[in-house]
Amino acid sequence: MKKILVLNSGSSSVKYQLFEADGDNITVLAKGMAERIGLPDSVISYMSANEPKQSKTMEFPTHEAAIKELLQVLLRHNLKSLDELSAVGHRMGHGGEYFDKSVIIDDNVREKIYDAVSLIPLHGPALVHGLEAVTHLLPNVTQVATFDTAYHQTMPKEAFLYALPIEQYEKYRIRKYGFHGTSHAYIAQQIEKILGHKGKFISCHLGSGASITAIDNGKSVDTTMGFTPMVGMIMGTRCGDLDAYVPLHIMKTQNKTADEVNMMLNKESGLLGLSGFSDMREIEQHYIAGDERAKTAIQVYVHQLIKHIGSFVAVLGGVDALAFTAGVGENSSFIRKLVCQKLSYLGIEVDDKANHTCCGEKIISSENSKVKVLVIPANEELMIAKDTYALLCDQNVIKQAV
Repeated sequence: MKKILVLNSGSSSVKYQLFEADGDNITVLAKGMAERIGLPDSVISYMSANEPKQSKTMEFPTHEAAIKELLQVLLRHNLKSLDELSAVGHRMGHGGEYFDKSVIIDDNVREKIYDAVSLIPLHGPALVHGLEAVTHLLPNVTQVATFDTAYHQTMPKEAFLYALPIEQYEKYRIRKYGFHGTSHAYIAQQIEKILGHKGKFISCHLGSGASITAIDNGKSVDTTMGFTPMVGMIMGTRCGDLDAYVPLHIMKTQNKTADEVNMMLNKESGLLGLSGFSDMREIEQHYIAGDERAKTAIQVYVHQLIKHIGSFVAVLGGVDALAFTAGVGENSSFIRKLVCQKLSYLGIEVDDKANHTCCGEKIISSENSKVKVLVIPANEELMIAKDTYALLCDQNVIKQAV
């Protein structure tokens, strides 16, 4: 029986879950989130199966201060001592071409993690805050890194290379890496479990960040995100696919700096830029009320979805299953219906009642549908916990052999 803490560090937040693992049985003991780190009125929340959600307002000037407090929260509710923690698993944003699976963090791994951060300067630094904090607070605990990019390392060159001078890849490592890999890997496993076989699957992770992945026989063969998480699908505040000259044109004609344009493309565009709202729930409400900007935003969103899904059907040479996950994918029966109606030419037929009443993991396609359509709740933390537990077991086996 091992207790594993999973951390997902963002620029101003840390999501956490405490798991207890024993063989194939992995259960969640507690979860919560520290928010507004480095900002006034920071908040930490806690929830377990036996207790209602609790929250507390206090100041967290750093990620380390937030993680120190969440450890205290766990000591009050779930742990007698921090020595009970067998490991801490971290969600890491970028593993470059170094990592195609989760790894135990040692000095060599740590060096490569920091080298890969340079490939994702906007999001990367925040993702190592948790690693740094745990190293200081729990210096003797085993730490594991699970990378958003690792699952996509199976993409062939024709999928990940950009048509730039080849030295841009060979010398400067500029290529498509893809993200949300932990989520897409989980979706692939769940589809296989539900259908009872591997196959040609398309996974749609539709949250504030959004990406679509083509999966063939369990492996990622193409995905929409690229060198950064900014491209591909239109997202909450990110622009998605864009003519490469547009940022240069804006800089030249509007006297904006690279940092200002970067901020525009990442924080002021996407659904927010088109409609004034980044949350799909608000956009749907305004759509129903007749708001033209909301209508346009949803039309663009659905158009991009069917375009990317259609291109991946071509890449895969067919499709056996289409899955929706993450905030929009799991909760918007409206978006799912619009998308599937546009894909009816593939033989997709959705059961309206199943789609509308969907809660949790479920097949929402009709019995006559030639392609299975599923809704599968995202669970990246569980994947990280599973990988961490497996590595702990392997580590123990190696120690016993020595």
